[in-house]
Amino acid sequence: MADKTSTAAMTSLPIPAPEALAHSGRLVEHLRAEIASGGGWLPFARYMELALYAPGLGYYAGGTAKLGAAGDFVTAPEMSPLFGRALARQVAGALESSGGDLLELGAGSGRLALDLLLELESLGRLPARYLILEVSPDLRARQAALLREKAPHLSHRVSWLSALPDEISGVVLGNEVLDALPVHLLHRTAAGVFERGVIWDAGFSWEDRPLGAGPLRELALTLPEVGGYLTEACPAASALITSLAERLRHGLLLFLDYGFPASEFYHPQRHMGTLKVHYRHHSLDDPFYLPGLADITAHVDFSAVAKAGRDAGLDLLGYTSQGNFLLNAGLLDLLGEMQPGTLDYLRAASALQKLVQPSEMGESFKAIALGRGIENAPTGFSRGDRGGAL
Repeated sequence: MADKTSTAAMTSLPIPAPEALAHSGRLVEHLRAEIASGGGWLPFARYMELALYAPGLGYYAGGTAKLGAAGDFVTAPEMSPLFGRALARQVAGALESSGGDLLELGAGSGRLALDLLLELESLGRLPARYLILEVSPDLRARQAALLREKAPHLSHRVSWLSALPDEISGVVLGNEVLDALPVHLLHRTAAGVFERGVIWDAGFSWEDRPLGAGPLRELALTLPEVGGYLTEACPAASALITSLAERLRHGLLLFLDYGFPASEFYHPQRHMGTLKVHYRHHSLDDPFYLPGLADITAHVDFSAVAKAGRDAGLDLLGYTSQGNFLLNAGLLDLLGEMQPGTLDYLRAASALQKLVQPSEMGESFKAIALGRGIENAPTGFSRGDRGGAL
């Protein structure tokens, strides 16, 4: 069954420069070739993977600005350095007990790495090494430039990786990483359970195909029967947690992202899923809009993340809202150290409202920690822990 999606120009959105449009066109041709080689149909997870990570063409593998006012979205570290300082105080204990490294997955602009290193230095808890796993050559260069400019005395501690290390001791941190992993689209209707894929018909279009036996079909059969239920599944997130757990000898995995426990993720009222596209600070529903120039994301199923960790032998150390986590971590105390009334103070106070208020990022974003050999959970989970909901 096919369902055509319009990719007509949206007149209210900024128009890309000619070279950006040409870049998107090259990725479109790459995607068309992939569809053809797949027999005319491509699982959406593969489309999303290529749209985001195809070497030299995907959104995260190209050279366009992605973060901040000039990009497509703003993440917490760009809002205020207090975010990174609060996280540093959470990972400091795990670094001390494990004596290991701090590994950041997808370091974005490098702002979080900078704030973490400076705060850990002030606490006397610098890691042996600060490792960054970054797939984008452009972002690697930007991260290195920022660290050389703002903390040249610490930049020698930082190394970039293209794959996970064989063994990990210390802390693994991912801020808004899981939401960018490729997702499969599952569709349950009165006619059965299907996987939604992408075809080419004078433009990208949807086509559903019956799901064969396997974990995706088993999940699809549990979805609500409400006249057509569309949602996402992200085996890549579970696989990442499993891979990290296999390598983790002693330490902590800490992720912050937007998402829900399974009971909310697959609620009958959420029948159209959570898939979104971000382009120049606009949120869109069309994942075919300007491939390579727009981000594609989906909310995280934190129950699946917790299960993957537990199945791999990790302890669930905590799960709560980002607002609770940051307040428990002493975010207000850090604000209190600033001089009231100054421009920096006012900017920080405004950012903190966005980070912790339930109507902003405070409730939609969650924090989850998994660990091995960690006796005490981070204090960010000391009040308001929701681990029982997973």
